[in-house]
Amino acid sequence: MRDFLPEDVRRREHVVDTVERVYQRYGFEPLETPALENIETLTGKYGEEGNKLIFKVLRRGEHEASGETDLALRYDLTVPLARVIAEHRGKLPRFFKRYQIQPVWRADRPARGRFREFYQCDVDAIGSRSMVVEVEVCSAVSDVLMELGFDDFVIRVNHRAVLAGLLETSGVAPSQQTDALIVLDKRDKIGREGVARELVSRGIEEMIARRLVAAFDELGHHEVVFQGMSGEDANLAKLTRLDSLLSQHEQGTRGLSELREIFTLSGPTSAGHRLHLDASLARGLSYYTGAIMEINVPDLAGSLGGGGRYDGLIGMFLGEQIPACGFSLGLERILVVMTERKMFPPGIEAAAAEVLVTLFEGEPIQDTLKLAGELRGAGLRVDVYPEPDRLGKQLKYASATRARFVVVVGSDERAAGQVTLKNMQTGDQQRVARADIARFISTVNLHGKT
Repeated sequence: MRDFLPEDVRRREHVVDTVERVYQRYGFEPLETPALENIETLTGKYGEEGNKLIFKVLRRGEHEASGETDLALRYDLTVPLARVIAEHRGKLPRFFKRYQIQPVWRADRPARGRFREFYQCDVDAIGSRSMVVEVEVCSAVSDVLMELGFDDFVIRVNHRAVLAGLLETSGVAPSQQTDALIVLDKRDKIGREGVARELVSRGIEEMIARRLVAAFDELGHHEVVFQGMSGEDANLAKLTRLDSLLSQHEQGTRGLSELREIFTLSGPTSAGHRLHLDASLARGLSYYTGAIMEINVPDLAGSLGGGGRYDGLIGMFLGEQIPACGFSLGLERILVVMTERKMFPPGIEAAAAEVLVTLFEGEPIQDTLKLAGELRGAGLRVDVYPEPDRLGKQLKYASATRARFVVVVGSDERAAGQVTLKNMQTGDQQRVARADIARFISTVNLHGKT
């Protein structure tokens, strides 16, 4: 959990503004939920690993000594969304599309791009089982990253039904599949040998574990069999290979059919050439029921975000099945990569104020404040030096705060109805009529010269 200094906040605002603008372009509406949820709202929704990372809040007041928990900091934005849909369904349209950009908390071990408090930028569509939803969500997040300057990301795609089919045909018992998915989701962190060892440690026979790892080596993100093919050809070849592996598995065949539809419909969208079928992608959260997605860039261990279809989650609160699909971009990881790659526009480090108005001993403070107000009324960002001081110190402060101009109003300038304007970038200074100063500064800002 960190402090954010002004430069950090400006970078964050740049990314968030871009995310909001793109999500709104796709017809998504804003939503906010409380930081705290009832503990029973969150537990049991994230699987074994997720439940361990929930920040729990002890009961307060007269119940404090009990050591019991009744609240928790939200772990993600999807489960709170499901609760909102269940509580306010009558006020929402049949197809509800929302975006949400808020912090979440996880009792995780900090690492590069991983923090205990971090922001998620979620986009979700509720109410439709159509694969158009998956395509629109992938296209929206693809547009976000392209507008931020990313050009080397891929969207890995898989399907929970395909995973279930591969696990069963490899010999993993239904009772062991949840454990297997948890382990497979760690593949990028612990490697193929680490996956094989942990599968065995969880009671899966070594021969089955090795068979499973081999299958995912062939069909996964790090495959060698399909190298040299275009993304479209590799996806088609993987689908064909999966067809042969899952031909006798009804659930797996259904999942393959939905994946084919996603790839076909995505063709004309910004996400089309970004989609890569990765049969090893697991996404550890237990509420996913259909297609699952994850965004990766070459120089980041882990993902920039992920998501999928979760048709059963809202039903846990409402008592009836409501289809849903969404994607979550990780703001912190996007910022890490953009900072390391120097992807932020030059103006992102602009000064808080463009103009500093000086203040001298014996000069009327009210007149200085009036001038500052006039400049602000003209749309300029203006700082007033708060106490009388030598001009040298005021100029030093202007330099430290990166103000572009200093407006000097002393007794001579006031008597002549003028101000002295100093350009801190060029060092030039000149007398300007007080009535013209706002227009003059705006002209310099526009044309870049005096």
